[in-house]
Amino acid sequence: MDGPSHSRQPPRRQSLQKMPSMDEQMRRLVPGKVTEDDHLIEYDALLLDRFMDILQDLHGEEMRDKVQFCYELASECDNADAGEIDAKLEELGEVLKSLDAGESIVFASSLSHMLNLTNLAEEVQIAFRRRVKLKKREFGDENSAITESDLEETFRKLVNDLKKSPMEIFEALKSQTVDLVLTAHPTQSIRRSLLQKHGRIRNCLSQLCQKDITPDEKQEFDEALQREIHAAFRTDEIRRTPPAPQDEMRAGMSYFHETIWNGLPKFLRRVDTALKSIGVNETLPYSVPLIQFSSWMGGDRDGNPRVTPEVTHDVCLLARLMAANLHLSKIEDLMFELSMWRCSSELRARVNDLAAAEKKGAKYYMEFWKPIPTNEPFRVILGDVRDKMYQTRERVRQLLATGKSDISESDTYTSKEQILEPLELCYRSLCETGDKPIADGSLLDVLRQISCFGLSLVKLDIRQESERHSDVMEAIIQYLELGSYKSWSEEEKQSWLLSQLQGKRPLFGHDLPASDEVVEVLNTFKVIAELPNDSFGAYIISMATAPSDVLVVELLQRECHIKQPLRVVPLFEKLDDLINAPASLARLFSIDWYRNKINGRQEVMLGYSDSGKDAGRLSAAWQVFKTQEDCVKVAHQYGVKLTLFHGRGGSVGRGGGPTHLAILSQPPDTIHGSLRVTIQGEVIEQSFGEEHLCFRTLQRFTAATLEHGMQPPRAPKPEWRALMDEITPIATDEYRNVVFREPQFVKYFRSVTPETEYGRMNIGSRPSKRKPSGGIESLRAIPWIFAWTQTRFHLPVWLGIGSAFQYALNKDRRNLQVMQEMYKEWPFFRATIDLIEMVFAKGDPRIAALYDKLLVSDDLQEFGNMLRSKYEETRNLLLLVAGHSEILQGNPTLKQRLKLREPYITVLNVQQVHTLRKIRNQDEVSETSKSPISNKPAAELVGLNPTSEYAPGMEDTLILTMKGIAAGMQNTG
Repeated sequence: MDGPSHSRQPPRRQSLQKMPSMDEQMRRLVPGKVTEDDHLIEYDALLLDRFMDILQDLHGEEMRDKVQFCYELASECDNADAGEIDAKLEELGEVLKSLDAGESIVFASSLSHMLNLTNLAEEVQIAFRRRVKLKKREFGDENSAITESDLEETFRKLVNDLKKSPMEIFEALKSQTVDLVLTAHPTQSIRRSLLQKHGRIRNCLSQLCQKDITPDEKQEFDEALQREIHAAFRTDEIRRTPPAPQDEMRAGMSYFHETIWNGLPKFLRRVDTALKSIGVNETLPYSVPLIQFSSWMGGDRDGNPRVTPEVTHDVCLLARLMAANLHLSKIEDLMFELSMWRCSSELRARVNDLAAAEKKGAKYYMEFWKPIPTNEPFRVILGDVRDKMYQTRERVRQLLATGKSDISESDTYTSKEQILEPLELCYRSLCETGDKPIADGSLLDVLRQISCFGLSLVKLDIRQESERHSDVMEAIIQYLELGSYKSWSEEEKQSWLLSQLQGKRPLFGHDLPASDEVVEVLNTFKVIAELPNDSFGAYIISMATAPSDVLVVELLQRECHIKQPLRVVPLFEKLDDLINAPASLARLFSIDWYRNKINGRQEVMLGYSDSGKDAGRLSAAWQVFKTQEDCVKVAHQYGVKLTLFHGRGGSVGRGGGPTHLAILSQPPDTIHGSLRVTIQGEVIEQSFGEEHLCFRTLQRFTAATLEHGMQPPRAPKPEWRALMDEITPIATDEYRNVVFREPQFVKYFRSVTPETEYGRMNIGSRPSKRKPSGGIESLRAIPWIFAWTQTRFHLPVWLGIGSAFQYALNKDRRNLQVMQEMYKEWPFFRATIDLIEMVFAKGDPRIAALYDKLLVSDDLQEFGNMLRSKYEETRNLLLLVAGHSEILQGNPTLKQRLKLREPYITVLNVQQVHTLRKIRNQDEVSETSKSPISNKPAAELVGLNPTSEYAPGMEDTLILTMKGIAAGMQNTG
């Protein structure tokens, strides 16, 4: 690697009064290279060196020395024995406790930024390795080809190994759809303004490390890099108020403007190129819905009182405004490009019609838009499209501002087909006159963008809890004096609902007595009826349990006069709901009215988060696997094509993990070229935060979905199924015995984790609990996982698995060989074990023990010891089943990355636990609020809210440690 040469050398620990510069003796603390093209250490060192210089310039040499000292001390904990690590953690704690309010904030912010920089170095390394491997393959080195969800390699594998014809692959892609659903779940702890700065840091680093830059360019990139790191450090990391749903929507939609909008046509061009490499000379038709995008931002009202009907209305219009702006810009670009004079007779006739209309008094909406000469026929057509798109945008803008518009809907576009028609005419004309290469340029890209994004940019899903619909029906039934809806049996509910669906009589009028909650549900349906139907996707019913839950929504859509009803999607979340889902689906499909209504297609959503929280990771994963199989069988029995919607989170505890593994470990015959999956929280940034990340995400989903359909993964052997069925109830019992039945657990959980302080991060608009007064059962899966991730204990992921494995071994020692065979040969089991092993790699029971020591009362210490004992037992059994001698034995790259982050996370853990102790024991907090770093009070130093009930600096320090640990752990919620 050319460019600045740096070796990452942590400081040598000496007196804080005189710290030496980084020297060779400490290189042993830094992991070595994994491969020849591994430059992660150099990238990381360059960023951190620049940051440390900035830290010293801004806050003095003493602060830099303290950061270096603590880094080294934490590094030495990695290989220390039990006695040594306690001493080192105590020494580290003494240093951190000695920091005053201002120093604590700067210190935590420094470590948090350093972890963010390490993550950026990893992203640049991933992009670099991908370029290197593509170049090697270009020169014939097939051994260096990318194999994980790479399009070209997937196509070649299907052709060469499975003997699939190129046209079979082409036809499979034409019928394949992957719908990526962006959600506003609050797991992205980094502010949008910082994410944008991080993107510029990533770009500067990539440019700086290129081989062919000049010395002047090198200096300029280096200076730009320092500016961006400085700007990021000077930006307040903390959200001072919770985001509104509209804010979340704008943040999510910004990814479309920055990467997805232009990334989609670039990706589809790569699909065309990959098809050519196997002999397919056709381009993928622009109308093929290979990739689709949906959103829950502003539509997910399950437990979020801030998502009102007005919010849903505004969010839809905001998305339409952004779509109109993007389309208008692309049409104007096309007008400059399509300057040709030759055209087909069909297009010439259209030009003459427009010219005739102009003579009759056509109007131009902008002064600088002038009539276009008819000897530039394509520009005439595109000029008309531009005019109408401009009117479309202005009408949406007026509706958003005032709720009214003086622009007639007839002067605007109301469907994507209306925009496509003139552009298709241009495309046909170019092809007919020998200009197909031009047609397949920017015009094809625009056709693909319009086909994918339409006028709505994304389709908004609506999500509401089933109980809220039951409340509406209860109000209606009482209004009709028919008794109590909630007291009816399921059969009675179905019978009455079907009788109403098959009739035409309205059920209620404006005089329906209703609570605010009932009115909110009905007003949401009215908003759906008012807005264009292409603004919406599915209506998701969370906590669905029975066919009546679906029929109620169908009835309410009719009652609220929705002309094109949304497809209704039951979401099965808890373990029992997943178990009962196939039977519930069979009952639904047995209803003739419903089966005729859905026209042979049904979507079902599977909840990974709440099932894992309800039963533990292993049991939830196995039940989701079986539920998919059984639901597909039921759908096949009734002649229905089933689409499974996977509600996966970013963390392993909520169904997260590598996309490639997740798709290829699904049961055979459950995808069939149709997949919906949520992209949540911090996963949005990891998936679409930069152009190469966007490309990689689209490629992974497309290639893995194709491979699953054309080469289904191996189905489990009967003896594997039998063993899983036998051991998962053991895992569930232990999990529930600890989490729900142990009287000490709730007190322990809230003492040892920052769960009660989680809400202060202001990282989402939705409350952390469905019911403010509830216990663990009402806590949402996100803060449940987030809290345990902070302490490095990850209890929801592993609890119960050790007991399940030990039960299998105690019953028959030969079960070890069976489980090892399952690990080697069954994609589902291997993916499950590998993800849990990754969580153990990020965990540290020694850190968890420190939280116990400082935060937990004496009567709960033994309980914590018991849990850590289970942790160690589970870890050892997991290694035994995987046949590994150490964690991450087969993944040196991930091991290297975790080792880089480990010292920073450890320091932040120690700072966090001591801060929590001070917060919870206010009498230990010093009253001094002045900082030696500045003559100003700590609150003024960092823009604190002085009304915080905590002592000066405590709240910000805590939040910064939480954000830093989240950045280091990466998959936090």
